[in-house]
Amino acid sequence: MTTTDDFVLDVTRIRDEARQRMEKGPVTDTYGMDKDRVIAVLNDVIATEVVCWLRYTRHAIAATGIDRAQVSAEFTEHAKEELDHALRAAERVSQLGGDPDFDPASLARRAHTDYATPDDGDLRAMLENNLLAERIVISTYQEIIRWLGDQDPTTRRLMESILEEEEEHADDLVDLIGV
Repeated sequence: MTTTDDFVLDVTRIRDEARQRMEKGPVTDTYGMDKDRVIAVLNDVIATEVVCWLRYTRHAIAATGIDRAQVSAEFTEHAKEELDHALRAAERVSQLGGDPDFDPASLARRAHTDYATPDDGDLRAMLENNLLAERIVISTYQEIIRWLGDQDPTTRRLMESILEEEEEHADDLVDLIGV
């Protein structure tokens, strides 16, 4: 059986194009997406992750009850990971030539999730609020990953790694709720 491999790499052309527009850094002519749209989507991811960090931090501090120590520790761990997600997305925005948007005035409006704070340190309500937020994030990040496809593999891999941690958060919360 003979297979035809018609892939040809024009290294000379690629070298010439790489020498042009050096100021664009890692964004080359072969970048397959609308860079400004990807930056806007990532800035919404930053807003989402910062709101999640704020919510988890607030819940870790406000939690009360017999299971407070365990739940608060889990919220604190999740908060640290959410902040890391925001910083990783911000770094990618910068790599793409954009400015990461941490503007507090627009965070809640741009975030995919809400900042919910149940009354009276209700642990179950906090767990449910965070599980709902994680499920929203999982769905929206899956859609972003599908949208990116093969056009921007670096951003797709970033989003896939964040998604994996978000799924772990949801699993942790289900275990704590006991559903």
